[in-house]
Amino acid sequence: MRQQENWGITTLKEVFNEASDKVKARLGLFSYGTLGTFAGGVPAHVMEKDNEIILSVKDLKTYIYVNNRCNRAVDGVSFNVHKGKTLGIVGESGCGKSITASSIMQLLPKLSRIESGEIVYQKDDEAIRIDLLERNGKPMRDLRGADISMIFQDPMTALNPVYTIGSQIKENLLYHTSMDKKSMTKKTIEMLEKMGIPLPHQRAEEYPHQFSGGMRQRAMIAMAMSCNPKILIADEPTTALDVTIQAQIFELMQKLKEEHQTAIILITHDMGVIAELADDVAVMYMGSIVEIGNVHEVLRKPAHPYTKALLESIPILGKGKKQNIEPIRGATPDPYQRPKGCQFLPRCDYASNQCEQFPLDQQITNSHSVKCWKSNEVLSHV
Repeated sequence: MRQQENWGITTLKEVFNEASDKVKARLGLFSYGTLGTFAGGVPAHVMEKDNEIILSVKDLKTYIYVNNRCNRAVDGVSFNVHKGKTLGIVGESGCGKSITASSIMQLLPKLSRIESGEIVYQKDDEAIRIDLLERNGKPMRDLRGADISMIFQDPMTALNPVYTIGSQIKENLLYHTSMDKKSMTKKTIEMLEKMGIPLPHQRAEEYPHQFSGGMRQRAMIAMAMSCNPKILIADEPTTALDVTIQAQIFELMQKLKEEHQTAIILITHDMGVIAELADDVAVMYMGSIVEIGNVHEVLRKPAHPYTKALLESIPILGKGKKQNIEPIRGATPDPYQRPKGCQFLPRCDYASNQCEQFPLDQQITNSHSVKCWKSNEVLSHV
C-alpha cells in the first residue's frame, strides 16, 4: 500500500497562503499562483496598471415587502469593482448576496425594490445610474447581457427548456449585435467550443435536459460571455458540481477575465475558492458588508468576529479527526426582528454594551476596512 503523503499543512493560514500545487491538484483546483497573483503567474503589480473602477455601488438599500412586513435584505452596501479584477462576496445563505446581484441586474422580484443608494456603471466615458433605470426599459435591456451578464445559481431553471442551447445563445447575439445568421451560428459554435463542450455543432442543437449539470453551467457561461461583457456576475456558479467540473469552470472564468479584462463579481460560500480566484473580498452578514478588502489581508488578518468565525469553521486539509472545528454558535436572526446595533451581536464572542450601537467603518489599512467596535481585539487574537 502506498504510504499516505504528508500534506504539510497545519494551519488555516497555510491553506490560503502557502497551498502547494499538490494540494490544489488533489482538490481539483488549478494553480493560479499565490494570493496577489493571477492565472499564469502574472504578477499582481502588472495587472494593477489598470485599476479603473467599472462599477460602483454606494449605500445600496434593497427591501423586500411581504405581508405588510419589510425585510431589509440589502441594507447600506457599498463597494467598487475594478476592470480586470474579481470581487468575491461571501456569507451565509440569506445574507443578501444574491439580492445585491439582482439589484445590479435590475432583476428583482416583484415584491422588492431599491429604496436608496447608487449603482453606477462606467461605460467608456459615460456614467450610467443603473438604479434609476426601469427594470424592463430598453436602456436596461441593452445593458443586460451585453455590458453586464450573469451566471445564475441553477442553470436548469435559468435556461428555457423548450429551446435548444444554440438558439438561446443566438438570441442574445441577435438582440445585442448586428451579426447575420451565419455569423451568429459560427459564434455560437465557437463559444461552446471555448467552454470545452465536445461536439459543439451537435450539442448546439440539443435541449437543456440533454446536458449534464456541468455542461449546462458551461452553456450558461457561453451565453453570458457571448457578447464579451465588461462585467460578469457569477452567483454560486458551481453549486452541486463535482470538484473537477468546478475547477474547469473557474479556469474558464479566469481565462475570460485575462483575455477580455472582464470584471467579475463572484458570489460563493466557499472561502477556498475566494482565496484562489478573488482579488478583493466582501463579507456580508444580514444585508450589510461587515468587512471588505484585499483578499490577502482579509483572509490572513480578519478583523471582524464573523469573518474570523467563518474561517475557523473550515476543516483543515490533512489534520483529519484531530482538528477542532468551531461552528458559529447560534443562528441567523429573524430578518423581521433584527437585534439592536451590530447584527452579529447575539452570536459574537467579543460583544459588549458598545455593540448595541451600529458600528462605524474602521479603516485597518488602505485596502482593508471593517464595521466592528472590537476590531483591534479581534486582530490581537488572529
